Amino acid sequence: MKKKEITDETKVHDSAEDAAKKAGGIKKIKYGSMSVITIIIVVAIVAVINIMAGEMEKRRPMKIDLTGDKRYDLSGETIDVLKNLDKDVDILVTMPKSSFDTLSELYSNNWSYQLRMMNQYYGTNYNESIDVPYDMIPVILEKYEMYSRQGDGKGSVTVKYVDLSVDPDSINKYQANYSGGEITKENIVISSGDNVRVLSADNIVGMLAVDEAAMKNNTFALVFAGESRLTSDIMNVVDTNIIKTAFINTANGQNIYSTDDAAKAASIKDELLSKNGYECTDIDIIKDSLDTEKYDMLVLPMPMNDLTNESIEKIQDFLYNNEKYGKNLVYIPSLTNIDSPNLDEFLSDWSLEIEKRGIVDETYYMGSDPRNIMLFVGDKDSVGTLPNDSLPILAPMTRSILLLNKNNQNKTTPVLASSPQAYTISIAEGTENDVTMGQRLGAAISKRSIQDTVDQYNVLSSRVIVFGSSDMFKKEYIQQTGTYNNANAVVNILNIANDKEVQAVIPEKSIQQNYIAPSPAESKVIKIVIIAVSAAVALAGLAVLIRRRNR
Repeated sequence: MKKKEITDETKVHDSAEDAAKKAGGIKKIKYGSMSVITIIIVVAIVAVINIMAGEMEKRRPMKIDLTGDKRYDLSGETIDVLKNLDKDVDILVTMPKSSFDTLSELYSNNWSYQLRMMNQYYGTNYNESIDVPYDMIPVILEKYEMYSRQGDGKGSVTVKYVDLSVDPDSINKYQANYSGGEITKENIVISSGDNVRVLSADNIVGMLAVDEAAMKNNTFALVFAGESRLTSDIMNVVDTNIIKTAFINTANGQNIYSTDDAAKAASIKDELLSKNGYECTDIDIIKDSLDTEKYDMLVLPMPMNDLTNESIEKIQDFLYNNEKYGKNLVYIPSLTNIDSPNLDEFLSDWSLEIEKRGIVDETYYMGSDPRNIMLFVGDKDSVGTLPNDSLPILAPMTRSILLLNKNNQNKTTPVLASSPQAYTISIAEGTENDVTMGQRLGAAISKRSIQDTVDQYNVLSSRVIVFGSSDMFKKEYIQQTGTYNNANAVVNILNIANDKEVQAVIPEKSIQQNYIAPSPAESKVIKIVIIAVSAAVALAGLAVLIRRRNR
């Protein structure tokens, strides 16, 4: 072969090789660019999805509660409140989220120890492994934020956690509007505008309490009152019609009610009134004045002794309110204090009488005692609409109430009544049974009205509201709003009498001890694992793309 031919052949070969290299380079660039573009697109899609998911979560809660007791779900009543807020609400938690995990561990260990001791010394058979889930509170608060952004209301809830040792000034604006004491660490501050409510460390611990109804069945269980308390305080800080209530607690320094009735008095004040827009102040009926500028309503719970004439006159003056009326009295008689002539005379003036007899109903009662009667709505206008009117109003040991026919300006109303199959039995010496079958009254209202001297079209009214059963206010009946209508019926009656918006009582939640679902702490671990696995998959995919690009 000639030298020129070899040279030409080499040039052709080199040209072909160069062309192949060039084509390969273009191919690498092409596929490499596609890889980069693919990576950019995937990252962009993931980012957009995350942004959209975050925005959707603000509007629509996407977290699913898998617990058997639905402990992380909010009640329908709370959701309605949150969706219809017309003002913004700030919730400031003066401790880190991790503090709730610490509380859970501490109280779970404490209760487990106590139950172990009870089993050892009293022969009980309680489950010693107890779950006290304070760590559910941050999850609940998170859902308050999310649901408040769903509705058509103008307001929403914002939750913030602060460490006062790092940021002590964070509470200044709330402290300036709070007259109930000093805001400290381990508090939950709920505010709207100038209205501030503060839950103390004890209040937070009290969000989980012993289920007294379960204990009667030899079962240890807990109820979560946190939602009830939080939602009630939210309602209170946005409410423009807080009823200032004078709660008669003492008479000349001595408790007005007996030791046996103390828990029921506390239930009335703490579970019914304070949680539902009534600001209660303890007063001494003898030492304190009933300032009509300061109080809207007066509560007289189960006095174990008759009131003095001076105290009765003080109550009358409060109700008359210098001929301006507009005040109400709630009276619950004692089952044991039967002889109260001064109170009896006062009630008679208001066309009411509380008999020295108890109501028995052998048809509509609960348990094994026909004195544990059920009451039914006697006047729809006075009770309003109940969330579930099929639930019973349980009123054990109810004293019968009579409406007296007197020629005066009182208008009496039968509010709650027994079934027509009831009769009465004596609870005092010298009083005979009345075995005639018929409907008996367990709650009544007497209203006294006058014409407004300033506005002739306006009628001014004061009321005396009487409940015949003190036992209907036991905490176990008030708490269990899914079993009894006691709380909703009583709160409705008081709201209507005080011209206050009728709203359902926020139910408390039973906490099951046996369920299959991750705790908040376990959920965090699961999230971390999911994120780690997702990141590992993404990195592996990226490595494959880079490797293919460099081939």
